[in-house]
Amino acid sequence: MVRTDDELPAWLNTLRDTLSDPGTPYRFTQQERRPAAVLILFGEGADGPDLLFIERSSLLRSHPGQMAFPGGGFEPDDHDLAATALREAHEETGLDPDGVDVFGELATIEVPISGYRVTPELGWWRRPSPVTAADPGEVASVHRIPIAELTEPANRFAMTHPSGRIGPGFLIGDLLIWGLTAHMVNGVLSRGGWQRPWDRHRTMAVPQRYLGRPENTDPGPDVVDDREDDLELAEEQPDDR
Repeated sequence: MVRTDDELPAWLNTLRDTLSDPGTPYRFTQQERRPAAVLILFGEGADGPDLLFIERSSLLRSHPGQMAFPGGGFEPDDHDLAATALREAHEETGLDPDGVDVFGELATIEVPISGYRVTPELGWWRRPSPVTAADPGEVASVHRIPIAELTEPANRFAMTHPSGRIGPGFLIGDLLIWGLTAHMVNGVLSRGGWQRPWDRHRTMAVPQRYLGRPENTDPGPDVVDDREDDLELAEEQPDDR
């Protein structure tokens, strides 16, 4: 499952080289939380390097309709959190785990409202496989978004929340990435050396449709910058189960 560094594409070298320091784990409290993982999967598509995202089903209790990375809670049969991320990605998108090389992980994020302790697992899609919304009860759609579109200044916003807090946001067509997922995207773009200058005074309010449930009311600390520790922000549950 894990491959040697020289088997990764050259454009992942900068990100790979930062992994000796995954960052400082962020803990809101010392309370025990359920371990979980998300898969940040890098591939090479027709438009260059990209990342795999899911759009959560509108039927879910938490974060319906929001963009996220595949992922969910650790299960007793999972060998480790990398296995958790791959299993969840397979269940949600039909991804073939045998075609993915997990090459590292980033600092754990403790999410108080959901009760999860989330570890972002980094994967290289060595052998791409077809993906789709394999579980319509959880996933509405699946998207491969080019890194070039995520770094395009015209697609970047400072998301404003009714609480007064601000966080990074990405609008790719009609796909809005905000909250914890946006902070993770911002973090890997920074680590990978892909960030481009963008106007941090360009704001967008979090759409009302995302604010109707209690677990969506706290976006996290008020920070918008390109530091890796942006991974530590916001409230978003990795899986509804």
